[in-house]
Amino acid sequence: MEDAIKKEVLAKARELGVKFIRLQFTDITGVLKNMAITVEQLEKALDGELMFDGSSIHGFTRIEESDMYLRPDPKTFAVFPWRPRDGAVARLMCDVYNPDGTPYEGCPRNTLKRVLAEAAEMGFSMNVGPELEFFLFQVDADGHPTLRTHDKAGYFDLSPVDMGENARRSMVLTLEDMGFEIEASHHEVAPGQHEIDFKYSDALDVADKIVTFKFVVRTIAQRHGLHATFMPKPVFGINGSGMHMNQSLFRGNENAFYDPSAPDGLSEVARNYIGGLVKHARAFAAVTNPTVNSYKRLVPGYEAPVYIAWSERNRSPLIRIPAKRGLSTRIELRNPDPSCNPYLAIAACLRAGLDGIKNGLQPPPSCDRNIYQMTPEERKELGINSLPASLEEALAELAADEVVRGALGEYVFEKYVHAKKMEWENYRIQVHPWEVEEYLSKF
Repeated sequence: MEDAIKKEVLAKARELGVKFIRLQFTDITGVLKNMAITVEQLEKALDGELMFDGSSIHGFTRIEESDMYLRPDPKTFAVFPWRPRDGAVARLMCDVYNPDGTPYEGCPRNTLKRVLAEAAEMGFSMNVGPELEFFLFQVDADGHPTLRTHDKAGYFDLSPVDMGENARRSMVLTLEDMGFEIEASHHEVAPGQHEIDFKYSDALDVADKIVTFKFVVRTIAQRHGLHATFMPKPVFGINGSGMHMNQSLFRGNENAFYDPSAPDGLSEVARNYIGGLVKHARAFAAVTNPTVNSYKRLVPGYEAPVYIAWSERNRSPLIRIPAKRGLSTRIELRNPDPSCNPYLAIAACLRAGLDGIKNGLQPPPSCDRNIYQMTPEERKELGINSLPASLEEALAELAADEVVRGALGEYVFEKYVHAKKMEWENYRIQVHPWEVEEYLSKF
C-alpha cells in the first residue's frame, strides 16, 4: 500500500511539472521548518534516506547527536498553486526519525501519533474541526507590518465595508487547490479580523492542515500587500483571535459521543471526555494557549472563554456542545488559539479526554447561564474555576499534571517548558509602554 502511494506521488510530481519539494515539519513551538530538495531527490526522500542537522532546530537534539532523518508522509503531497507551473513547487509533511530508525521523541508530529495510538488501543479514532481566526493588517513603506487595519467591518459584514474580502477569497481558492474543503469564510467581530473554517478530518490530517493553513494565509496576504497574523491579541480593547477546536471520537464509522437513547443525545463516553477536559483544562492551557500574549486574549469582556464549565446552550463556558447530533455530535473546546503547535495541542486535549474515559470522570452539571455576568461569589458557589491568568501560572499547572505531561512525553515537556519559561522571563523583565505612561509622571 505504501509503495503504491509513493509511486503515485512520483507520478503526480512528473505530471504536474514539479521541480522543487519542500520537506516540512515543525519545531516544538509550532514554527514551520523547511528543507528544499529537487524532484530528482524525491524518491530518496520518500524512502526516508534524507538526513538533516537537528542541532539548530528549537527543542531538537544536541550538537553531538545532530544527525536526524526526515520521513515524508506521501499522503500530504500538495503543490503550491501560487508558484509557476513551469518548475512547480510541492510540499510534503515529515516525521523526524533517529539514525537507528526509531521515531524522534522531540518531533511534535510523532508526539500526536503516539497519543492517537493510545486512543486506538482503546478502540477510538479522533476527528477534529478547527475554526481559525486571524487579523489582516496594512504594511508600511518598507513592507513591515503595522497595526492599521484597512476596514471597519464587523461580524459577517460584506464589501464594501469588508476590505479584506478579496484577500480572503484568494486564500479560500488557494486552500481549495491544495485539497482543503472550505466550509465557511467570513469577517469576524473586530476590524481587520477574519475566519476561515475547513471541514473536520482525522486528527493528524487536521494538524498538518493547520500548519499549512497558516503558511498559505500569510503567503496570500503578502501577495495582496497585507500582513496576516495569528497572534492571539494584537490590539488592546478589541476581540482576540481564537482557534476553537471541535472534537469527536469514533468507533469505526460510529460517533462514540452520540447516544440516541440519552435525553440530550450525549453518550457516557462524551460525558467522561468532557470530565477529562474539565479536570485538565488548567494544565493543557499551557499548550493550547502557549504565549505570553495568549493570556491577554483570555480575559472577561471579549467573548473569550475564561471559565471552566460546559453547556449545550450558551457560549460563555470553556466547552460548548453544538446542537447537531448523530455523526456530527461533537465537543467544541473554545480556549485554544492559533499560536499553538497543533500537534501538541491536539495530543494534550485528547489525552485529557481519554483520562476522563479511562477513569469514568463525570463533568460538573452543565451551566446554561451567562457566566460573564456572574459575580465571583456565584461562580464559587457553582464550583466554576478559571483558566490560568498568565503563561507562568499555566506552566506551573502543566508541571503538576501527570496526564498532560504524559501526552507531551518528558523530553518534549522539558524542552517546551524551558523555552516557555525563558519567554516569560524575557517578558517579565521588560519595561512596557503602559508602565511608562502610568508611572513616569506619577512617581
